[in-house]
Amino acid sequence: MTIHGRIPAIDLATVKGRQHAAWSSGDYAIVGVTLQIVGENLCEAVDLRSNQRVLDVAAGNGNATLAAARRFAAVVSTDYVPALLERGAERAKAERLPVTFQQADAEALPFDDASFDVVLSTFGVMFTPDQDQAARKLLRVCRPGGKIGLANWTPDGFIGRLFKTIGKHVAPPSGIRSPLLWGSTAHLANLFGSGASVRATERPFMFRYRSREHWLEVFATYYGPVHKALGALEGSKRAALESDLRALLDAVNEARDGTFVAPGAYLEVVMTRDA
Repeated sequence: MTIHGRIPAIDLATVKGRQHAAWSSGDYAIVGVTLQIVGENLCEAVDLRSNQRVLDVAAGNGNATLAAARRFAAVVSTDYVPALLERGAERAKAERLPVTFQQADAEALPFDDASFDVVLSTFGVMFTPDQDQAARKLLRVCRPGGKIGLANWTPDGFIGRLFKTIGKHVAPPSGIRSPLLWGSTAHLANLFGSGASVRATERPFMFRYRSREHWLEVFATYYGPVHKALGALEGSKRAALESDLRALLDAVNEARDGTFVAPGAYLEVVMTRDA
């Protein structure tokens, strides 16, 4: 509803609350652990060194966190979902990796300016509702000449198509820019402006599950956005979304032996903060 022809301001706090509830539902760590190779590759892409101080933003269950710690960097791992930080801490303890875990919102990072040599985020910061604010915070905490490394799902890849499929059945928040824009080099250049130089490369990630139904079971149970979308629908509406999801899975599946193997493109981003 508009007032005197004006579009009302977006209630970012409400959107953030709903997103927090989504990512707190299910157990993202079950899905997140399958993405570990992305964190490893990202640390190589930023040429991570053992004498660097690293911040992992919206770290989830700690894929980039652990990859950086395995390279002997001093790592601070943050997320606004405490349960995910606990999963990351469990993994770090099992590998005897020293990591500092701290609850923090990507849009309000509680760290001093220029306090990190490298700032990382794998499929995390891209989901912030206030994208400009998140970009400013990443730049602020990264030292001049330091690097920001991101892994973001692309708009036309498997996960991009997944979110578009969900959006046909459960409308996304009005007025909020799609997180998939972070998978576009042009959008990142606009977001970070003159604050950093952007180098981006599209990379493949292979989703490997026992079957189409196994993927659907795991994501419906543990992946917050799918879990919440299905939970918001009943009867024929839920069945319609499930049908569209199965059609998408059939379209992307490259396996012919009954298993599920699908490429999911993501944008690997390395930015150097301007001095």
